[in-house]
Amino acid sequence: MQHRIEDYALIGDEQTAALVGRDGSVDWLCLPRFDSGACFARLLGDEDNGHWRIAPRGAGLCTRRAYRPGTLVLDTDWETDEGAVRVTDLMPQRDRAPDLIRVVEGLRGRVTVRSTLRIRFDYGSIVPWMRRADGHRIAVAGPDALWLRSEPPVHTWGEDFATHAEFTVAAGQKVAFVLTWHPSHEPRPPLVDPFDALESSVADWQAWSGRCHYDGPHRDAVVRSLITLKALTYRPTGGVVAAATTSLPEELGGVRNWDYRFCWLRDSTLTLGALLAVGYLEEAAAWRDWLLRAVAGDPADLQIMYGVAGERRLPETEVPWLAGYGRSAPVRVGNDAVRQLQLDVYGEVMDSMSLARRAGLSHEPHGWALQAALVEWLRANWRQPDEGLWEVRGGRRHFVHSKVMVWVAADRAVRALEEHPELPGDLEGWRAMRDEVHREVCAEGYDAGRNTFTQYYGSRELDAALLLIPYVGFLPPDDPRVIGTVDAVRAELGRDGFLRRYSTRDSAVDGLPGDEGAFVACSFWLAQALHLTGRRAEARELFERLVALTNDVGLLAEEYDPVSARQLGNFPQAFSHIGLVNAALALFGDEGAG
Repeated sequence: MQHRIEDYALIGDEQTAALVGRDGSVDWLCLPRFDSGACFARLLGDEDNGHWRIAPRGAGLCTRRAYRPGTLVLDTDWETDEGAVRVTDLMPQRDRAPDLIRVVEGLRGRVTVRSTLRIRFDYGSIVPWMRRADGHRIAVAGPDALWLRSEPPVHTWGEDFATHAEFTVAAGQKVAFVLTWHPSHEPRPPLVDPFDALESSVADWQAWSGRCHYDGPHRDAVVRSLITLKALTYRPTGGVVAAATTSLPEELGGVRNWDYRFCWLRDSTLTLGALLAVGYLEEAAAWRDWLLRAVAGDPADLQIMYGVAGERRLPETEVPWLAGYGRSAPVRVGNDAVRQLQLDVYGEVMDSMSLARRAGLSHEPHGWALQAALVEWLRANWRQPDEGLWEVRGGRRHFVHSKVMVWVAADRAVRALEEHPELPGDLEGWRAMRDEVHREVCAEGYDAGRNTFTQYYGSRELDAALLLIPYVGFLPPDDPRVIGTVDAVRAELGRDGFLRRYSTRDSAVDGLPGDEGAFVACSFWLAQALHLTGRRAEARELFERLVALTNDVGLLAEEYDPVSARQLGNFPQAFSHIGLVNAALALFGDEGAG
């Protein structure tokens, strides 16, 4: 039986992450980084592609589960005829090596528990060689080694190319399993004490989440979203991956299956704004610094996304031995969209730097020189068509959102020079560029007959990204063109009360067959746009329905299908959780500002 996407919970150590199902099975884990090959890939295949299940013998789905308050430590409980048992899952912040810790605790009676560990390196394709050493089981294949131990020791045996254990826990008894990865050519890393790691992880996470300044409505959902963003952050560099997974489909059985384990510049401004607004200056500074390192170089070579350490080459390949989630093939590793031209990212970088500067983050001496070079390149190249925010594969066009973000880049550069006259730059030239872009967008990207901006010049199609026009300051919220655009987008892209990114009926633009669900982040943008344009009751009603889409542990995927009432797309999705935080701040900021 395959879980629904929303049946998973996330655990992680801020360098990689695992997905744990309601049946107690870890079905996705990439080691040692988010973008490494998976050693558990059941999520995109079947049990033989790797998983690790711990549950009462003969039991199915859990009775209940929850994160410990303010943490990424997951408790999963089963009530059985024999008694009750809990499995606690966590990945403590690593010293050297990543550890997956699973603590089995008896709550009532005496329960027989079974563990089945099936390791398959390289996305479920490689069966490792298993051996014993020092009382542990070791799996080795090529560059990868995994050590399994339990405290106190329990008997394990191998069969069917898996490692099994069966044991009984009484009320108050605990058995901890630790799975540790390291490069196979290196010695085994120092052992962690699983019970100490559990205690310190709970304390560390609660201390971190307790720093959140927001204290308004839906604080639990906001804090859970912030914890999820923290979990999707690659701690060594500060980069935030878009999701922990690859190839979870935007349409069940379809081909819209992409690898999101990379860092997109489009997320930068929204992420920075969310972190700064709720008091996480250290994390905001780390994200800003990652951004400056990633984009450094020739402005003509600016990419829309990078690897977690700023890598530029992210070649897209297919993994044919995995059938795909719900038979949604192909499964992809890497992302060819890295080669696209998206002019909006220049605006997002400039807006992020402006936001950081206004928030008082420490000044980076080289930062302004880089920003000035980006604006100068954009001044010479902004008239080009591009692939747009949504990475369509149907060819370049003059996307309105892209041009609006060109305006943002010029506007933030002009503001910087006006506020800091000591900075070098062509104030008059950039001001003229800003005005020219604004005139062109209003003339070419606006349909006066329908009173709405359009997806691209000359188009009748719409785009949810148009909702950001007042958010970035291109036009004020009370401008009739803004109000008309919000109404048109809601009417034409609405689906059962939620919002799609754009219409997929024009395959010449999209370049792909099939359809997709409602886009969660865009639906949060609609809530913000309704709030900005004075329709606050409608905004709050939509926000309430969107928060209700979170699963039982507060997580959101990229999309939602209101017909089947299922989450779709990669999971959990940073963009969705950023949307939740920013919408809560916009709608309830006066009530929840700390």
